[in-house]
Formats: sequence, C-alpha cells, structure tokens
Amino acid sequence: MGGVARGGGRGTKSAMNIVCFGEALIDFKAQGELLFQGFVGGSPLNVAVAAARLGAKAALAAGVSYDLFGEAIVAHLEANGVDTSLVERSDAPSTLAFVAESGGDVDFTFIGEGAADTRYDPQPRPTLPPEVAFLEFGSISLLREPGASAIDELIAAHRGRCAVIFDPNVRPALIPDRAAYTPKLERALSLSHLVKVSAQDLRWLYPDVPIEAAAASWLDRGPEAVIVTSGAEGVRLLRREQPTLTLATPRVEVADTVGAGDTFMGALMVRLIELGATGGFAALEAPRWRDALRFAAAAAALNCTRAGANPPTRGELEAFLAQRG
Repeated sequence: MGGVARGGGRGTKSAMNIVCFGEALIDFKAQGELLFQGFVGGSPLNVAVAAARLGAKAALAAGVSYDLFGEAIVAHLEANGVDTSLVERSDAPSTLAFVAESGGDVDFTFIGEGAADTRYDPQPRPTLPPEVAFLEFGSISLLREPGASAIDELIAAHRGRCAVIFDPNVRPALIPDRAAYTPKLERALSLSHLVKVSAQDLRWLYPDVPIEAAAASWLDRGPEAVIVTSGAEGVRLLRREQPTLTLATPRVEVADTVGAGDTFMGALMVRLIELGATGGFAALEAPRWRDALRFAAAAAALNCTRAGANPPTRGELEAFLAQRG
C-alpha cells in the first residue's frame, strides 16, 4: 500500500466472524455555532463496533493514519474488542467529517483528499479465515480510489463462501456526478446477498419512484433480500415473490440519529449468526426475520438516545428488549 509506514495493523486478534470494509474517520458533531465535538466514526467502523459490543467477533479492514486522529481510531477499536489485524496503517492524514442535523436529516462535510482510509490497498490481498460468516461494506468507501477497487476485489474473492451485506449509506456531498456513481452502486448490488438501505437514501437515488418500488427493483440486480429502514416509521423487508414484511420500531426520546443505521446493521448480523441464518435470505422464515429485525431495530433505537454513534452493549439491549416485552 502506498505510504504504509511502521508495519500494518496491531493489537486485538481473534477468530473473526464478521469483517467490515471501508472508512475509518473522525466525526465532528455540531454543538452550535462553530463548536464541534469529535467522535471516532465511519460507517463500517461503527458497524464493527456495534457488532463487537453485542458479542460478535468483528474485524475492521481499513486504512488508518498514524496521526493523532488515527491513534484515537485504533484505541477506540481496541477498547471495543474489534479485531485490528486487517487494519493498514499509513502516514497519510485521517479523514475528518463535520456533521450537523437539520430538519431530521444529517448533513456531512468531508475533508479527506488523499486520506489514509481512501488509500487502503493491502498487498498482497489478505485471505480471510474460514469462520468469517459476513462481509459488510458500503458508504463513502465506494467513492475513492484505490480503496474502492481493493474492497471490491476482496469482496468478490470471498463472496462464494461468505454472505455479503451492503449499505449504500449515500453521502450526496461526495457525489457530484450521479451518473458516474450509478455504475459503482450497480456493481455493489451485484456482489451483495443482502442490502440494508434507508428511505432517505432511496429518495435521493430515485426521487420520482416510490420507496418500496425502488427497493424492489434492486432484487433483480443480485440481492436475495432488501431491508428499508425509515426511522420512527419502521422497517420493511422485501424478497422476490413474497409479501413485504413490516416491523414497527421502538419509540424513544431521540438525542442524535448519527450511527443508527450502522448500529442496525451490526446488530442484524449478530442476530442472524445467532439464529443460524448466514445465507438463503430469500427463503428464511418470517419468524426468524422478525426476530432479527426486532433485535436490530431495538439496538438502533438505543443508539439514538445518546450523542454520536454509541451502540448499546449486549446487557443494555437485552434489558431494553425485556422492558418492551
């Protein structure tokens, strides 16, 4: 990898069963005026942390800087029990994202040209251990090279024995050319067995198409199932030739929505593994789907009760579910 210095990943190594590919960065959350508070973030990183806090053996495959922000990122991963053996360290700077909520939506501004996570390009490509059940990818890692191509190659090389889950997690500020983005999206869909997408993302991608119709169209592009999250409006699961499965989401006092979708994704994979459902998503029985979606939606709701991406621990989530009955 260009710019690699002083070795690769370090720290926690375990028998991983979930690997998340993509960006690792610092989110600076607006606190008012020009006051910002920093949080370790990046969608795939948040997914890995969410899964690890719920008991999975999760790993992050990403480029991380040796700068002070990169040191904070690695410390955060290790403190949360995320395997860092697939992290590639670099002297390139860390990506910084400035985050503000407006009208219920989250707006991002990114500073990340030539950043360490964009330059993720491990040589030789690692071979993942046989116990890996899920590969998760998406978000801004699709947009920047050489990282996007490296992740594509790694997903393609392992998808025959691992279930692939994709979350586009669209960031319009980084997509100046929608037409150029479309082939990247189509490629990601073709690699995926399961997709999780927000209603907000579908509205941006297909402004003239009803949300459920837009999601259903993806089933012809490769995925066996598509999950649409709509915040307080609930969750929908779409599969070919089967009725849409809908689930209400828990009502909570929302402090912050940052990281909710990532927490949902991490929790979903954890619960699917526990249910023995790491493939065959089109034929998976409705009761097991409802169990997994309820678990994931509850985790996402708990994340929304506190600032930044801050997924619940297993104890917190089980207590919350027990209270809800």
